[in-house]
Parts: sequence; C-alpha cells; structure tokens
Amino acid sequence: QVQLVESGGGLVQAGGSLRLSCAASGSSFRIDAMGWYRQAPGKQRELVAHITGGGSTNYADSVKGRFTISRDSAKNTVYLQMNSLKPEDTAVYFCNARVVIVTYWGQGTQVTVSS
Repeated sequence: QVQLVESGGGLVQAGGSLRLSCAASGSSFRIDAMGWYRQAPGKQRELVAHITGGGSTNYADSVKGRFTISRDSAKNTVYLQMNSLKPEDTAVYFCNARVVIVTYWGQGTQVTVSS
C-alpha cells in the first residue's frame, strides 16, 4: 500500500508564495506519474499540475506561469511551487501518484489565500 503525505499548505496573502511537498512511501514498484489536484468548496476536484516519470509536465491554464511542479524521484517526492497566489487558488490540494495501474491519493493540505 502506497502512502502519500502532503505538507506545506497554509494561509498566505494574495501575491505570496507557498511550496507544497508530497512524499510517497510503501511502494514496491516504481512510481510513474505524480500530480497535484485541488478542490474548492462546492466545486469538483480539478487537475493543477502533472509530471510524468520522464519529467514531462502539464498545467491547468489557470496556473500556468505561476505554479511549477517538480519531483525528486530518488526521494519519491513531488513538489508544487506556487507563486503570485490569488484568492481563487484557495482549496484543498491533493497529490496523487500512479503505480503500475493504481492511482493513490494523499489526504490533502489546505491552502488559503486572503485578499
């Protein structure tokens, strides 16, 4: 069973920055793609950023140019650097990881951006 633990969320003013981390453990197989999703109150969970095992990335249009996803494969950790944060970025942020054909999710970390 793979466990994902997110950290780095918190309260920040608009225009500020946060860096989220997600560490994966317990996998007997190589972790392939990893990603960050978010869910705001009353809204569906949406993709924020995604990174493949080869390092290719893609981003939601709403965060392009402001957020950067990266990973340390040796540590099975994925990061999300969030700059120029906006109140509309307020949400619970979840990381996920695909191992073979199974996708695992973390418990989420709250990000709140005040105006």
